[in-house]
Amino acid sequence: MTAAAYQAAFVRVAPRVPGVLYTLAVPGEKSRLGVIAMHCEADYLDHSIGPGLAKRGYTVLCANTHDDADSAASKIRDVGAAMRFLRALPGIEKVVVMGHSGGATLMSAYQSVAEHGPAVFQGPEKLIPLPAEGMDGLIPADGFLGLDSNWGNGAMRLFGTDPAILDEQSGVKIDPALDAFSPANGWTPEGAHYSDEFLARWFEGQRARNERLIAHALDRLAVLNAGKGYYLDDEPMIVPAAVLFGPNNKLFPQDVRLLSRTAEPQKLIHNGGTVTTEVVHTLRRPRHLQSCAPYLFRGAMHTSVKKFLDSWAVRTEEGYHYDDRRTYGIDFHSAYTCTPGNIAHVTVPTLILGMNASWEFSAVETILQNSGAADKQCGFIEGADHDFYTDHAAERFPGEFGDTTETTYDYVDKWLSAPGRFF
Repeated sequence: MTAAAYQAAFVRVAPRVPGVLYTLAVPGEKSRLGVIAMHCEADYLDHSIGPGLAKRGYTVLCANTHDDADSAASKIRDVGAAMRFLRALPGIEKVVVMGHSGGATLMSAYQSVAEHGPAVFQGPEKLIPLPAEGMDGLIPADGFLGLDSNWGNGAMRLFGTDPAILDEQSGVKIDPALDAFSPANGWTPEGAHYSDEFLARWFEGQRARNERLIAHALDRLAVLNAGKGYYLDDEPMIVPAAVLFGPNNKLFPQDVRLLSRTAEPQKLIHNGGTVTTEVVHTLRRPRHLQSCAPYLFRGAMHTSVKKFLDSWAVRTEEGYHYDDRRTYGIDFHSAYTCTPGNIAHVTVPTLILGMNASWEFSAVETILQNSGAADKQCGFIEGADHDFYTDHAAERFPGEFGDTTETTYDYVDKWLSAPGRFF
């Protein structure tokens, strides 16, 4: 189907919540199913899911959270506005939410609260409770899509937290024994091959620093709540070498043996839509081969005490580490910023797809294992990168993987349109 078969229109979902509505030029049966795509941080108005699923007959709303949304609660409310907007459109009967990458954090949090109310994130296991204001009356989605979902914002910040930092006021004071970018510890310009001994020290150091950062933030929160902080509302918190975005992630981008395969045989979706069941291996190559620790704007997290605890924190336990297939010792239920913890409360039909040329594909099994849905599936798109595009550098011959974006949306279409699921 050609691009001319769909149309896109800017819409105002709510005050300061922009969206683009993608629809089939001539609506059909599948147009009755709406899909909402949003991310917790990024601009998704022109995300490929809009045309990708509109061409296949669905009504798709790509929307952004408002520009000063500074908490999980405010972003969840924005998803609620998008849900009300889409459900109010003539002909819409059911709605599925889609989370890509960190967007799965937001969408799984929304669906958890919409299904169970804010109390689901107010238990003693949480670092801080989710505020209840504005959480009543959220409309649950009828299904959940996670496309190359990662472990969630809290876990991704953890993976970016450098244990080699010696001074929380500096990114340049580094413990050489924990420097992941030192040849003495297994790093090379082409990648890394860390020893078991170094990995054990590094993970324990990362866990210890993570818990120190959380303890500091909780201490400052208590001071703020007592009215004795440096400001009345919040305090700035700059954390060296802790930003969660890709270039600062470590160690699995540098040493591609880590988080490199599924633990169990899973569906691998090939060019043309054929499916095999096998242990799925990563196709990614070493990346992020320069430390971001010394840089204020590339490596340091710029946040606040409340924002850190609300959006970027997760607890770790003794024995925290990861190997070639999974993570261990992350308390995904200590926050509402981790998809594996949130997904336990999501009971609607769920599809989780990973891209095996991406650095985040290993999260798929963890998310699926934690899912509370009776109807749940996962699979992996062969040769697709994090944004679903074909990683041509990983091909053994030109055209081996075909157009992985089309393969992805063909498979999503097949799942959405399966008789009895939504139609």
